[in-house]
Amino acid sequence: MTASDVGAPAIPERRVSTVVVAGTHVRLARLSHLLQMSGVEVLGAAKTAEDAVTLVGTLGPDTVLLDLALGVGGLEVVERVMARCPTPIVLIGPASQQADVALAAGAVDVVAPTAEHLGPGAFARVLGRHLSVASRVRVITHPRGKLRDRGLASDGVSPAPVQHGAFRRTPVVVIGASTGGPPALASLLGSLPPDFPAPVVVVQHMAEGFVEGLAGWLDGVVPLPVSVALSGDRLRPGHVVVAPSDGNLVVESSLRIRVEPARPSQLHVPEVDRTFRSVAEVCRDRAVGVLLTGMGRDGATGLLAMRRVGAFTIAQDESTSAVWGMPAAALAVDAASVELPLPEIAAAVLDAVARLAVPEAV
Repeated sequence: MTASDVGAPAIPERRVSTVVVAGTHVRLARLSHLLQMSGVEVLGAAKTAEDAVTLVGTLGPDTVLLDLALGVGGLEVVERVMARCPTPIVLIGPASQQADVALAAGAVDVVAPTAEHLGPGAFARVLGRHLSVASRVRVITHPRGKLRDRGLASDGVSPAPVQHGAFRRTPVVVIGASTGGPPALASLLGSLPPDFPAPVVVVQHMAEGFVEGLAGWLDGVVPLPVSVALSGDRLRPGHVVVAPSDGNLVVESSLRIRVEPARPSQLHVPEVDRTFRSVAEVCRDRAVGVLLTGMGRDGATGLLAMRRVGAFTIAQDESTSAVWGMPAAALAVDAASVELPLPEIAAAVLDAVARLAVPEAV
């Protein structure tokens, strides 16, 4: 983004139309509102690749604004749109995190992440300008999408092969859950492979004295070793630690664990928000945050803190949640990069970690 972005006119000379694609209803609503402020006509909105491709083919917009992470359908949108109904695609948010891949597949422009830190009016003008410029780009059918349609290209983003050895910085996965959490955790963790290359931190609301039983049960039903976290231990790739019930689990530099006393006014012990915030501070964009089923709002602000520093964040959808309280609260504040049903979360985590687990250059 340049200085001219901020000062660009709010309404393009020619009214540009677009289809918006994002991972959550909250994000779709926010982007649609900003685009309307900028004078862009929003013809349709989609949460999935299938819906996006259908809308673009049916409505024929001037542009597509893509805010869906590449690993959960974003790349599929680019490839299939460019194969079937070539339309200028502008990347934003999660879709911009692997912009080089999407641009190679046919996208034409990227909105810089810093633009989101502007006020709503300025950000709306940036979006309007990018879409206005993109609408004048002449695009052609892209061959990669043709390969997909013929079954010669994989669906979505194939996880990068996991390479073992010294990692530049180990990615960390952190999961929060409450009511309905144990079976959801068993489902998610049970879908991760034994050689999973990242440590996993679990914060589950549970009465004192029951966490040990949860960890022991999970250890027997999932491929990864599971134990209760201890202060001073270091997080290890391929190992799951569960926060104890007598305090808050904090991740410190060098991925050391510290269990700190709960605050006197604290509603839930352990607290998901506290752990998420510590991961945001230490790991920043090399983390994956997941908020599963649960009652209340714990985890929403912590997940937002993670997303704001570039982490990939996931909220469980309503249809598969026992209680859609915590994920709904996260979606309400735009803390989730994507909203997914429980059976799809493990695959999204695997893909995100595979992209982050890049070995050091020799």
